[in-house]
Amino acid sequence: MIIKKIDQCNKVEDPKGQWNSIRMLLKDDGMGFSFHITTIYKHSSIKMHYINHLESVYCISGCGEIIDLKHNKTFNIKPGTLYALNEHDNHILNCTEEMKLACVFNPPIKGDEVHNQHGAYEVD
Repeated sequence: MIIKKIDQCNKVEDPKGQWNSIRMLLKDDGMGFSFHITTIYKHSSIKMHYINHLESVYCISGCGEIIDLKHNKTFNIKPGTLYALNEHDNHILNCTEEMKLACVFNPPIKGDEVHNQHGAYEVD
């Protein structure tokens, strides 16, 4: 059994100042996925393309929108909304009110990653 408290977990800050992520479950925990609580700061716009990972995101608080760049479709994000990037979807996340998100990554990340120039995390 794994028990962790949020204030004991690794907090990673985006070098560009658009988000922070508290990495609660990581690759070394052996669960086969990682789990993070991520805060996207108000007025941030982040282009991401997780070519190495699948991600599922649940909005706890705040609001914004996600733009599916392949299909040029925009979806509103608000508390109670889940989106899953099941096809390594290239997307933009726009935040209108600071968002708190619960995120799951497969494969799991090791914990200190930030987005590379393509908006992805590297895989070891």
